[in-house]
Amino acid sequence: MNPFTAPVGFKKIGWEKIDIQRMEIRDLEDVLSIETTSSPTPWSLNMFAHELQHPNAFCFVMKPAKGGPPLVIGFICFRNVIEESELLNIAVHPHHRRLGYGKKLMEFYIDFCRPLGIKTFYLEVNPSNQAAIHLYQIFDFKCVGRREKFYQGRFDALLFRKNI
Repeated sequence: MNPFTAPVGFKKIGWEKIDIQRMEIRDLEDVLSIETTSSPTPWSLNMFAHELQHPNAFCFVMKPAKGGPPLVIGFICFRNVIEESELLNIAVHPHHRRLGYGKKLMEFYIDFCRPLGIKTFYLEVNPSNQAAIHLYQIFDFKCVGRREKFYQGRFDALLFRKNI
């Protein structure tokens, strides 16, 4: 099955039918398909594989619950160190954008980190990615700076922070 062909009714999956689970090597083909359509500077297979092995990294995928198609709907990767967390990558399959899945991944991220004692969250985002900026602002992330030529030495990034 082509990962960009949405099965009939796939967009109508309710939250109760979604699972967020640890990313595994077998998920990387779907994750890479999403990543290459989501970023002008996409991560490589090796970058994802490295994150899966990193001791401070957490990578999760969102999939339909049992009985649904096995495709990845979205994913999130972040690292936690002491009381800080950095969101490294988040994306939703093109067929499932603007349906609340990004919000669900962000809710999961913050809820996952709170009991671990995380007090400050950081992320970088391309200034042209208005959809992502809007999503982060919904979760009270504030722009606190700019990193020039952050992405591959070509694109700037806005630095966002959230304190709890």
